[in-house]
Amino acid sequence: MKPKNLIKTLNERISSLKSETESRGETFYPGASRINLAAFPPKEHWDDWISLEPIKGTGKRRETHYMLVPTTCFNCQSSCGLLAYVDKESLEVRKFEGNPEHAASRGRNCAKGPATLNQITDPDRILYPLKRVGERGEGKWSRIGWDEALDTLAERIRAAMLEDRRDEIMYHVGREGEDGFTEGVFKAWGMDSINTHTNICSAAGRTGLQYWMGFDRPSNDFANADVIVLTSAHLESGHYFNPHAQRIIEAKKRGARLIVVDVRMSNTSTHADHWVSPYPGSEAAIFLCMARHLIETKTYNRAFVRRWWNWQEYLESLYPDDAVSFDNFEARLAAEYADYSFEYAAAESQVDVGQLRAVAEVIAGAGTKLCTQNWRSAAAGNLGGWQVPRTLFLLNALMGAIGTEGAMMPNAWNKFVPESPMQAEHPAWWNEMIYPQEFPLSVNEMSFLLPHFLKEGRGRLDTYFSRVYNPVWTNPGGFDWVEALSDTSKVGLHAALTPTWNETAYFADLILPMGHASERHDLVSMETHNGRWISFRQPVARVARERLGETIGDSRQTNPGEVWEENEFWFELTWRIDHDGTLGIRRHIESKISPGQPMGMNEYYAWIFDHSVPGLPEAAAAEHMSPLEYMRRYGSFQVDEGPGAWFEAAVDEQALEDEQIDARGRVFTRRPVDFGDGPTPAADPQGRLPVGVKIGDTIHNGFPTPSGRLEFYSSTLVEWGWPEYALPSYIKSHIHRDNLATDQMPLIPTFRLPTQIHTRGANSKWLDELAHNNPVWMNPVDARRIGVVDGGRIRVHADLGYFVAEAWVTDGIRPGVVACSHHMGRWQFTGGTDNHQRTMQTDLSNTGSQWSLTPVADESAMAPQSGVDAQRVWWTAVGVHQNLTFGVHPDPISGQHCWHQGVRVTPAERGDMPGQIHVDIDASDAVYAQWMARTRPAAQVSPDGNRRPRWMLRPLKPGAPAYRLDGPTR
Repeated sequence: MKPKNLIKTLNERISSLKSETESRGETFYPGASRINLAAFPPKEHWDDWISLEPIKGTGKRRETHYMLVPTTCFNCQSSCGLLAYVDKESLEVRKFEGNPEHAASRGRNCAKGPATLNQITDPDRILYPLKRVGERGEGKWSRIGWDEALDTLAERIRAAMLEDRRDEIMYHVGREGEDGFTEGVFKAWGMDSINTHTNICSAAGRTGLQYWMGFDRPSNDFANADVIVLTSAHLESGHYFNPHAQRIIEAKKRGARLIVVDVRMSNTSTHADHWVSPYPGSEAAIFLCMARHLIETKTYNRAFVRRWWNWQEYLESLYPDDAVSFDNFEARLAAEYADYSFEYAAAESQVDVGQLRAVAEVIAGAGTKLCTQNWRSAAAGNLGGWQVPRTLFLLNALMGAIGTEGAMMPNAWNKFVPESPMQAEHPAWWNEMIYPQEFPLSVNEMSFLLPHFLKEGRGRLDTYFSRVYNPVWTNPGGFDWVEALSDTSKVGLHAALTPTWNETAYFADLILPMGHASERHDLVSMETHNGRWISFRQPVARVARERLGETIGDSRQTNPGEVWEENEFWFELTWRIDHDGTLGIRRHIESKISPGQPMGMNEYYAWIFDHSVPGLPEAAAAEHMSPLEYMRRYGSFQVDEGPGAWFEAAVDEQALEDEQIDARGRVFTRRPVDFGDGPTPAADPQGRLPVGVKIGDTIHNGFPTPSGRLEFYSSTLVEWGWPEYALPSYIKSHIHRDNLATDQMPLIPTFRLPTQIHTRGANSKWLDELAHNNPVWMNPVDARRIGVVDGGRIRVHADLGYFVAEAWVTDGIRPGVVACSHHMGRWQFTGGTDNHQRTMQTDLSNTGSQWSLTPVADESAMAPQSGVDAQRVWWTAVGVHQNLTFGVHPDPISGQHCWHQGVRVTPAERGDMPGQIHVDIDASDAVYAQWMARTRPAAQVSPDGNRRPRWMLRPLKPGAPAYRLDGPTR
């Protein structure tokens, strides 16, 4: 039968079945068991979904009855919805598929979601608490009970509190995967002790946006855009890439134009109408030549610029002799960017002038439906990389493409974080090990400098928690972390909260097994599109058994081994720290239902869903459920659709009291303003708080910036010591051709292979089969010059030493640049008992300042050592771990580690093996000192005696006294 005839026959059959079903007074569900094909099981069938599955070797099928329980993926920040298929006979989770009720992912997942099954069935996962035996890094462990682990931690932390050593407790987290739970715990403890990975990830992307609009993350309405500009391989490995990729492709199908600015060929660039491959670090010059074109041709949105830019402040500050008129501003604006011609940008970027002109014309025709995105990529790679998103956003600001359909908006408008029953004040002191004075404008914590701070004697850590974070492997200068974590005088006790073995856990004293995505509770919301939603991560085995009538008191009853979920762990640890209530901590987590006990998870989340999620109680009541039952049933809730141009909305009159308006229209009120954890613009001299901007006869919400407007001119950068960068501009990167030796070229490590889940485990076999090696990309021109053939071994000489890898000779990378993903190359110690399936066994050696990591010669040792899948693994390579050879490169403004490296590439020497590393750690200290010399510390530049501007975002923001340079530091 021809395909068209087959489809016609199937459609006729479906129509007939629909008529027959409805004639019996029943509801017809597309895809219900044994009716027809459908994308997803209808939610009405989730209690008993029947799947016909093959019986191995018989050619027959059998019915398997599943209970479908929703949860949330934990393998990247997209937080897509999952449905766990729980076998109703064995109560085992058999597979994960997409949750169609999830507002962002809409039932569609990348490979990482289904691979959650690999993680929970990992034969090498950690199932019981372990305590170190012998020296750190020796790899010897003994099993202990949870009580011993909890009592050990509680005793140390309580002593630190009583002895006023709160700065010696640190919680170091990577991709946290939740909104506010652990932050609430540390607020209850009164600790400014949360350190994150952000400044090796997205700090520069945040910085470039925060100076414009006060918010530090973008939200994109890709689905409705007419022109989309991406700086990176966004479709496969970008910011919220699965929800974004869906909507970008939808826009493409509708006719939207896609422009991709990326040094490498990628899946994203293959979908582009224009793929622009620049010399790395020149991206800001490209965006500025586009801005110049819009300004010169007057194709920008002049009415929007006049209404919402802080152009008056710009003129008054930089050109006080000019009359404050928009005509004068336009003249000055054109002069500011006159030098950024297409020819200049072409020379800097090595991109054809004609292509730059063509792209500029596309952008000029976008109107307000221009959607742009830069998150990591060029921003994270370069000194001054934060100017890449700042200049890219300049295009949106010129076109008025902010808060409109198909445009870009601040993340806070499309992210929903509910209130918590843990109501604790922010800490009253400042942790200088996390926010040091050298970086008063850093967007987030300077976590990757911690080993250097410890080495310099800035402090010590009594108790250090690492969670969903693997700094030995993830951070630059990994051997500095090895040294710091091996030294008990610097780190008294290291507790690794991890469900899987990793390179950092080798240097822990306690390894505490925490649950994977389907074994824990969390709430998460992300700004994936124009709308607000929340997603409920939950332990699916527990939920399934509770549906069947069991009473479960603790996630360890349903998780494998003694794996525990972190929320219950933190509550129990808090209870033991303040066992008698004298510290005033336990009251924040005490149950209202069962006084004298910590809150349980049902009570905690029921309070949130009952009290702080608008619309949820009503939606649940309509289905005769409590809000908690609704979220356990569906796993996600759409709070509302996108708010549109929130900055244009009028301020509620109830927010005004004795209001005053300054000369530029900034409105201040005596009525208290709740800024929450968001930007907190400064009060006026009389103590009134900023509440909006008056334009015409109306007071509008505006933006949470000092001026209340979009800040083309940043008074903050001027006042805090960086006047040369007050405007969107181009900073020549540390890997600019002028800054490299003649035998060096840039190494680009700021991309991911999309299947990798990096710190969440090395044993996702489905993903490893898709991507298991990361050779160094090299253009044929460079390969001929160096004398390397495709697949040949090379040495790449970076800041601290060299690594050995294989060359991939390809036209997919521009000449003069090499690239290698920084999310592969997992390793373990030779002779260890951990039996990692997909890690490289290595010898780790150290003589003085010289460190080496050498793979074992037998490549078969890299394959699975045991288990049913050993015979199916056809590959041996696991990639190379280049980060160990990188020194720290803290950008002096954003605090971002600038990942790009100036390297020399040579053919490998006799005996070199892929994965081999050699580092001189003395060079690490020298690189650190060189980059720290670029900083302008708060003590030198602060205009008001504060450590950092009060209006800038800061997680766990302390009270005002702690902001003072002479304020409390513990």
